[in-house]
Formats: sequence, structure tokens, C-alpha cells
Amino acid sequence: MDQEQKREAPCGIYTYKHHCSMGVDVHEVFVKKSRLRIVLSYIGIVFLLVNVSQPLLAKKSLSLGSFWNITFAVLVAKCLQYKPVKKESVVIMPAFGVQLEIHFWSGRVDRRFVPIGKIMKPLINECVTPVTCYWSLALLLRDEEELLLVFQKSRPPVKMLVPVWKALCTLTNSKCPSPSRVDKPNCSET
Repeated sequence: MDQEQKREAPCGIYTYKHHCSMGVDVHEVFVKKSRLRIVLSYIGIVFLLVNVSQPLLAKKSLSLGSFWNITFAVLVAKCLQYKPVKKESVVIMPAFGVQLEIHFWSGRVDRRFVPIGKIMKPLINECVTPVTCYWSLALLLRDEEELLLVFQKSRPPVKMLVPVWKALCTLTNSKCPSPSRVDKPNCSET
């Protein structure tokens, strides 16, 4: 019987948990629920409803200005929409492959399985935008034109990505660079 190992590390809005039992290696990144973001999403929905119902209740004819007003309200509501992700999991099954899971607060779970033979190499990417810098973990797949992001809905810090990346490198027999090159990112993390 395999021994079960557990490790937990909180960082900002994310909490990383790792446990291994019966040959299955599970890496989980939990997202803390932000009350401010939930309140802002409800304010955005109310704003949308008020802007849509105002011309209808005033019994005015819908004009071009009304359509622009409704379009603007939809865009604001979409920007303030709460993304209800509870956790993202990477389940590594050495004989079979990797299962990527996204758990939502509503109870819905999206799963995607990637067979071991399809994975060429796991990669840690530094993503730089004009406003921010963040890290992502991706899988380079055979016969695919695009990379597959391991954490699709969240952006955990690089210190949470490294243990998952190392486990995926072990799974695919990829060479990992020395820890000193991986553990020291070039940009500050938020």
C-alpha cells in the first residue's frame, strides 16, 4: 500500500494542495471567494436591468441612443461578472495520462483528459502584457497547433506552478532545468 503524502501552501488568493495516494498524484489550486467581486457582479446585473427596463417602462420608443445605452450596460455587466471557480486540479495517473479539472462554486465540474502518449513536454511560460506579468503552465501536445493551458481559469503564482511542472516532467520523462533557474522568476508576482 502506498503512503499518502499531503502538502499545503497558501499564497494570496490561491491555496496549493498536493496529495498522492495509490499511485495517483493530485495537485489542486483553490481560489478564495472574493466578496467584493460578488457584490460588484450583482451591482453590474442590477445596472444592466435598470438600463434595459428604463426605456421600456418610460414607454418611449427605442432609439439609437437606447441601443447604445443597453450595449454599454451589457459590457459593464460582463466586465463585473464574477468568475465562480472554486479550484482547478491536475490529476496525474502515471500509466494513463493527465486529467485537468475545473470545479465551480455551482457544483459543475469540467474535465479534460490528455493521454500520456499525446504529451510531448510541459512548459512554464512567462506571459507579459502592457499592464501585467504572470506565469502559466502549458502542455505541448502532439498533433496540436496550440498549447493546452493546465490552469485555464486561474493564474496561480510560479511557486505553485513549479511542483506541478516537475511532476509533469517526471511523467513525460522530460529533462527539468536546475531548480535555481526555475525558482527565480524574472518579474514580480502579484
